[in-house]
Amino acid sequence: MNQAAPFDASIPVLTEVVSTPVTLPVAQAPAPLPDTGSLGAAEWEQLERRLNEKILQQLTSRVDFVLEQRIKDSMAEVLTHALHDLTTEIRHGLHETIGKIVARAVQQEIVHLQAKKG
Repeated sequence: MNQAAPFDASIPVLTEVVSTPVTLPVAQAPAPLPDTGSLGAAEWEQLERRLNEKILQQLTSRVDFVLEQRIKDSMAEVLTHALHDLTTEIRHGLHETIGKIVARAVQQEIVHLQAKKG
């Protein structure tokens, strides 16, 4: 029977847009655990401290990566909307201004032509 490998969130899926190269952490072989049957209290504390540091380091690096990606995605979406709104506003303003300039030029030309005729 074929079992699927567990989902690794650090690997982009086909629906994600990757704008910068993603560097995946190099798999490291875990440090061998000592024979737990012969551990004293100090060794257990040291093992707990090592595991705590390792897990905290892995989680922190993963959280940093995910947070950076989420912020980039959010900023890209916000900037796209802002750019679209700004472009629409500028376009509307230009059309209005050009319309007024053309109307004024036509009016001045008509006044000029009427003055020549009369």
